[in-house]
Amino acid sequence: MPAREAKSSIQVIERMMGLLAALARHPAPVNLKQLANETELHPSTAHRILGVMVDNRLVDRIEPGTYRLGIRLLELGSLVKSRISVRQEALPHMQQLHQELKETINLSVRHDDEVVYIERTAGRHSMMRVVQIIGTRAPLHITAVGKIFLAADDAETSTDYIRRTGLPRFTDHTLTDPERLTRELEQIRREGYAFDNEEAERGVSCIGAGILNDEGRLVAGLSVSAPSDRLNRAWASQVRQTAERISRAIGYHPA
Repeated sequence: MPAREAKSSIQVIERMMGLLAALARHPAPVNLKQLANETELHPSTAHRILGVMVDNRLVDRIEPGTYRLGIRLLELGSLVKSRISVRQEALPHMQQLHQELKETINLSVRHDDEVVYIERTAGRHSMMRVVQIIGTRAPLHITAVGKIFLAADDAETSTDYIRRTGLPRFTDHTLTDPERLTRELEQIRREGYAFDNEEAERGVSCIGAGILNDEGRLVAGLSVSAPSDRLNRAWASQVRQTAERISRAIGYHPA
């Protein structure tokens, strides 16, 4: 393709994206004159490009000279959403956090009353034995991410968990008192991160934060595990910020 034709094609794409952006800013259908003004296009140019987008269902023509975003964009958006993998999007961020902290980074999801570990990054020569390997399950109340999930529940749902499970003890530090756990869940809601203070395994502590999807729903949790004498509670902000970056990568947009 000659250079001039290639440049012209790119220009058309840029103009098309400008028109889509202009339409996205308006909840109601927009007339041609306003779209041309906002995109600084000649009305005839805007009309020609909009016509092509209408033919391809990227834009709907409501009535002569009035347009809105088309249903094809919804179809494409649903397709993208269905193909987004939390694990795939999280892994680069997990690796970056591992490089910063030099400790084990875990990714987990909730299944009923447990968390399931679906990914981890750790140094090959780590001397710490971490029980949270891929596929391992753990009750919600003994892990940092599990507490994140409990904190996301309403008071009645978390009370049901306490009543249903009886909060079994795993170490001397496991929270088995409903009132203490409830107070800690309230603190987690305020701070946005949680701690496991040797509650799942003696000698190992953890910091966790939640990952939200495009609907603002908690779908996974990120955590760092380390020997208790090495874990720095100040890492909580880095864990939370990394979880927020993963959330944005899978479509979450803070209000």
